[in-house]
Amino acid sequence: MDFQLTDEQRELRDTARKFARAELPKLAREMEEKDFPVPHEMLLTYGEMGFLGVNLPEEYGGLGLGHVEALLVLEEFAQVSNAVAFPVFEALTGPVRTIERFGSDAMKAKILPEVIRGEKIVAVSMSEPDAGTALTDLKTTARADGNGYVVNGYKRWTSGGGHSDYYVTYCRYSDEPGAKGIGAILLEKDMAGMSFGKREELMGFRGIPTADISIEDVRVGEENVIVGAGGFGRLMSAFGLERCGNATQSMAVAAAALEQALAYTQEREAFGKPIVDFQAVQMKLAEMAMKVDAARLLIHRAAANSAANEGGLPSVYESSVAKCFANEIVREVTALGMQVMGGYGYHKDYGMEQRLRDAYAWGIAGGAIDVQKTNIAAAMVGRRFNQRK
Repeated sequence: MDFQLTDEQRELRDTARKFARAELPKLAREMEEKDFPVPHEMLLTYGEMGFLGVNLPEEYGGLGLGHVEALLVLEEFAQVSNAVAFPVFEALTGPVRTIERFGSDAMKAKILPEVIRGEKIVAVSMSEPDAGTALTDLKTTARADGNGYVVNGYKRWTSGGGHSDYYVTYCRYSDEPGAKGIGAILLEKDMAGMSFGKREELMGFRGIPTADISIEDVRVGEENVIVGAGGFGRLMSAFGLERCGNATQSMAVAAAALEQALAYTQEREAFGKPIVDFQAVQMKLAEMAMKVDAARLLIHRAAANSAANEGGLPSVYESSVAKCFANEIVREVTALGMQVMGGYGYHKDYGMEQRLRDAYAWGIAGGAIDVQKTNIAAAMVGRRFNQRK
């Protein structure tokens, strides 16, 4: 068991860190203030640097590396801000991976190179007004019609809604109850019948556009099917990597809070000495460090062990433990960071209050904290729990 990064992993991490800290802080601040997504020109730069294809196949232009390498890059971007990291998250751990694993050869050959080059963005559209945690209650339908499908429905909480080019859309192909009729189909932003609601005003996540999607008689070909009826379980099996990406976004915010708090407490003086000399401050810094390190280790364990799992993806148990823990500690760590910085931590000009606001999103997105705990318990006892009875 080796907890050290390889020379290649360290070089990749350092390259991502150098780029992110040199090129992204000013942009991240503007995105927070004005609430706009990563500009297209910067996305192209991400692509040119290889950051959008770290663990995607070389045949499509990716680097063909592992999930640990992908998460190392994601962490460096997310330490600057979740918003500048979001396209990396979507490409390396999110809906792009669903296309890479389940899409047809033609679909992969078209979309993956576009994403890897930074030309296109893919979002996932799952939740509905009455189907969030109870996702199998979704009502969006894809009905066979000739050589294709007609899709109708209404989606909520789509991160990237109205901005992304492609949408991995969870839908019901048949009237079979529960998960039996559910699969996923690919929709595009400019298709006739696609319309988007107003930009949601959220507590955090500024720079990550979120909007509803109204889908009215959208016609697509058979080639747009990603997973057909009865494939809900397969779709969920690919979610382990998304959980690790979510956890990394959380952990990176906490790591950035620790780094800022550590620097501040060595510069700020009270009673004639740096406040880091006071035991009360030392206790808080130590608590922050323990939580960040533990979260990183849990995430890297899930990613490193994925190669031995079916499909090469993190297990439900290890990815849920990592996500749940990281989602909880980021709230605690950013709150401690704000406390040790006092008024400066509460001030919008210094960034800590933004970290605290962003910290709460990840424990809601991608499966709430308590849902992860039921996943963990189910994995331990070897069966799912029916919440409907």
